[in-house]
Amino acid sequence: MSAVINVAIPVFAIMLAGYLAGRFRILGESSSEALNAFVYWFALPPVIFLSIATVPLADVFNWPFIWTLLSGMALVAIPSFLLARFLFPNSIAGLTLHSLTGIFSNTGYMGIPLFIAAFGPEGALPAVIATAVNNIVLLGLTILLVEMDRGGDHAPLRVFGQAVLAVVRGPLFLAPLAGILWSWSGLGLAIPASNFFGLMGAAAGPCALFAMGLFMVGKPIASGAGEVGWMVVAKLVAHPLITWWLAVEVFALDFELTRGAVLMAALPTGALAFVVAQKYGVFVQRCSAAILVSTVVSIASVSALLAWFGTG
Repeated sequence: MSAVINVAIPVFAIMLAGYLAGRFRILGESSSEALNAFVYWFALPPVIFLSIATVPLADVFNWPFIWTLLSGMALVAIPSFLLARFLFPNSIAGLTLHSLTGIFSNTGYMGIPLFIAAFGPEGALPAVIATAVNNIVLLGLTILLVEMDRGGDHAPLRVFGQAVLAVVRGPLFLAPLAGILWSWSGLGLAIPASNFFGLMGAAAGPCALFAMGLFMVGKPIASGAGEVGWMVVAKLVAHPLITWWLAVEVFALDFELTRGAVLMAALPTGALAFVVAQKYGVFVQRCSAAILVSTVVSIASVSALLAWFGTG
């Protein structure tokens, strides 16, 4: 229990600090947008790059584990999207962010530190793989769908081409791609480069979480409580349960990989969902509220899972 508390409480405390900074008018609303732009373009790409570039590709491309992660996401996201279309009507972009909020785990900011604390550095690989899958596949598809929805009534092929271009030119696609290529090259990183990426990347988590808290000032957290509650249940209950079934019954993963897949699915919604939502100005309030609620609730739920699986 101490492992998750030592991670989850500081995460919540950073969000609270951002909220208090805005509540007492130390920082204004524009500061949240500036912080998110910094995270999206400058701080987050080094985190993604380092998490992949320093791991052998044979360990990264563990296909049964990857398919467990992807299948668990799909089996939650697709029904959520279809049901939300009737229960919580919105644009395609809004429904896409709704689905993302219910499956996008906080693997980078919470998962990797949690696994290091609970299982040691050698046990953090599942969190690294899940982070790469989240950023390459999940965020890539999300940005693609949002960009296509923003294309309006233009020619479908032209809109699709512009959306694909937006994805492949974005830092959330280029950073993991660069990490894969660098790992494949076997060159290793020079100490100055490693230190630069490490220092830049260290700012990503605190800045994103602080910006979320700052954004919540003046925004009713209770607004859309039904939809927020639905997304939190999808994230913290449906997602880990379905992932556990897939890991055990479908892909027959060993204990450590099963534990990794379930714990990754059980993490609260990641801050990057908020970064994407604010970047496009879509679904921002409900996304940030779901992140806040799921983070608080996960202190108990993830602690219970850690106790069930056992820590190193």
